[in-house]
Parts: sequence; C-alpha cells; structure tokens
Amino acid sequence: MPSSFLNPTRRGFLAGSAALGASTLAGFRPAAAAVDWKRFSGTTLEVNLVKSPRSETLIKYLSEFEDLTGIKVNAEATPEQQQRQKTTIELASGKPSFDVVHMSYHVQKRQFEKGGWLADISGFLKDPSLTDPSLVESDFAEAGMTFAKDSDGVLRSLPFSVDYWIIYWNKALFEKKGLSYPTTFDELASAAEALTDPSAGTYGFVARGLKNANTPVWTTLLLGHGSSPLGPDGKLRTNSEEAIEAAKLYQRLMTKAAPPGVSGFNWAEAQSAFLQGKIGMWLDGVGFAPPIENPEKSRVVGQVGYGVMPKGPKAQAAATTGDGLGVVAASQKKEAAYLFCQWAISHDMGARLLQAGAGVPFRQSILEDAKVREGVKMPSTWLDAVAGSAKVSQLALPVIIPVTEFRDIYGVGLTNMIGGADPAAELKNATAQFEPVLARSEG
Repeated sequence: MPSSFLNPTRRGFLAGSAALGASTLAGFRPAAAAVDWKRFSGTTLEVNLVKSPRSETLIKYLSEFEDLTGIKVNAEATPEQQQRQKTTIELASGKPSFDVVHMSYHVQKRQFEKGGWLADISGFLKDPSLTDPSLVESDFAEAGMTFAKDSDGVLRSLPFSVDYWIIYWNKALFEKKGLSYPTTFDELASAAEALTDPSAGTYGFVARGLKNANTPVWTTLLLGHGSSPLGPDGKLRTNSEEAIEAAKLYQRLMTKAAPPGVSGFNWAEAQSAFLQGKIGMWLDGVGFAPPIENPEKSRVVGQVGYGVMPKGPKAQAAATTGDGLGVVAASQKKEAAYLFCQWAISHDMGARLLQAGAGVPFRQSILEDAKVREGVKMPSTWLDAVAGSAKVSQLALPVIIPVTEFRDIYGVGLTNMIGGADPAAELKNATAQFEPVLARSEG
C-alpha cells in the first residue's frame, strides 16, 4: 500500500546522520546500566523485513546493534507483497524461519492476532533488565499503541513508523484569494471551491479518486464525522448517516473542486498535480512530502503549508497507517529478538529515519527533540503537522483481515460517486457486497 511508505526520494531531505553517528545510541547510554545488552551475546537472530527506506536504514546500522549486544543478525528485506505472502505461509505453518517480523498494521494486524503469531511482549517492556527506562507506552502516539496491542490489550509488537494524513496547502494560491487555512470541514469545502478556476487551470482540491486507493480518503472524512467503518461490536457502519455525509463531502470536493480525470488519480498523480502549483489543497499521507521541497521536482518550493486535518462536525482526527516490529511466538530467542525490536525503534534510530526521509517514528520524544529537528531539512511546519497529527491520530482503515476487499468494494462506489452516482445508494450496495466477505473472514 503506497500510503504506508514514505517516498524514497531523499534529495532535498537528507540531513545525514553525522550528528548522530558519533554519539552513543540514545536510550542505550551508561545511565541505563540495568539493561544487560550482552546477555544474549553469541545468539543469532533471523529478521524478516519489508523492503523500504525504513528497512534500509535498519540494515545500514545493524553493526551498531551487533556491537552493542554481541548478537548476530541475519536480516532479509523483500518487497511488500512478497513479504506478506512469505510471512503468512511460514507463520501459519507453525515453524517460521525468522524470530522478528516487520508488519504492516493496517493490513496485517487482525490476521496476525487471529493466528496467534506474535509473542506477548508486555512483560519484557516492564522488565528493567530488558528495557531501557526511556521506553514507555506514553511516549507513543495513541494510534501506535492501538496498533501494537491485541483486542485484549496485550502488547504484541513495538510501533515502528507511522503515516498521518494531512492537508498540503498552497499558501500563494490561498493568499491570492485572501483565504486562510481551513479549521473545519465546511471551511475546507468552501475554500476548495473558492480556489477553483478551471479557465486558469487551477483547482482547489486533489486526492485519490482511483478505486481502492480512494477508500482512505473517505474514511478520513468519516472519522471527522465521529464514526469509523467498523463499530466496537464488529458490525459495519458504512451505511450510516455519518458514512453517507462523509461520502457526500468526498463527492462534493472531487466533483466541484478537483481537476479533470481525478477518478484515475492515485497518490502519485495527486502529488504530481500539486507539485505543478495549480492545486490549492492535497489530502494524503505526511510521508509524501519530500519532493515538495525539492527544486528539481517542484514548482512550489517554499510556498507550501502543512496542516493537521481540520475538524469535522463531530471530531478532529488524523487518519493513521503504520508498521511495527514483532517477536514471533514460535521463536526460541524471544528476549534477544525483543532487544532487536527495542533498538530498531530507539531514539537514535527514529531520528535517523526522520532525518533521512525514510519514515516518521511513532515516538513523540523523537519528534519533539530540538536536536533531532535541527537535522530535518523539511520546514518546521511539516514537523509541527506530524506532531499535531499524532495528538489526534485514529486508525485510517478497519482492523480486519479482508482489508484489500474492503478497499476494492467501497473504492468502486466512491469512483462512481465522482461520476455522479448517489452516495447513499452506492454505500448501501457496497455494504451489502462486503458484509458476507467480512463474515467469512471471521468464521
């Protein structure tokens, strides 16, 4: 799923890790003498990662972990779809070849829970001989802990990297119209329409219109209506009044303020349109920002604001996707595997992710660290949007096994709405189609 990955383009965003490289790893300083990092020296761990800028960063610094712990790490990074298939087959067999697994929360959380594939690490987190005192639950964005814990509240993984949905806005276009950044959904729609001038080739809003890719846009709007696709009872809320209102707003924005052909737009097309300087606002993941400030790719360098999602009628919510690292339940080396996960989401590794444009850590202490912020080449308003979104983060997609089918079925309905179809009728039809799929998955 592209939204979960930061754009690997690093030019214009690289700060390097010079400031960090020479320092001892934060979170692993002598003050934390209670943690015996050499306790499992001589152990070999097998680590299964998704190929991405995030895993590249971990692999780049693996020797530091090995030096710290005396643990040898064999890390394999494979493309997303291939990795998901491999991990599912191996975990279901009960004899996986790896001790640590990298997972995409918004796609795999429920599947992993149902399979019982991840170890309970809540005891490790509370053990001062295993966990540095700086690693506490309260340091993670709320959505991160929601992802990391199972339905019984048991900690099954450590949140690694997050993508919040924000509004990118063109300050020059706003200024020309005498507009300020919208604080509510009503202001968002009004501003989008006021900024739209087809004769000048200018449009007020862009987002994903392509089926499947577009579903998180609608669920983002649904969160602002105080609802979500799935209720606490496990029943679909996708035909509710709130769901219909969110779909109507999606239709309004995409038909009255978006460029022609938007029903064929995924994130890449929306990003490309915004970079040309003719779009007022673009709604998507915060991780797609680096090219915006790159003069070789963008016509809007220095003109862009980064805003936390405006308030809906009932709530303010930043839709959130993310990934984590878990200790495999079948592993015979759980404590050593946990040390690896702890290192991977440590302060310095999170800083490196952020500064390299490879990911956004879930830990607030990293985002708020002045020294870390100095090394990030994106504008401070981008970091402010990240930190502000963390405070209102909610899951972008339902925690279910058939996430792809959910996106496919509702995505078709949303694309039809751009073509003029009735939102209520489309949602009714999509809900009727998806209900049996969901029921089968939980059977």
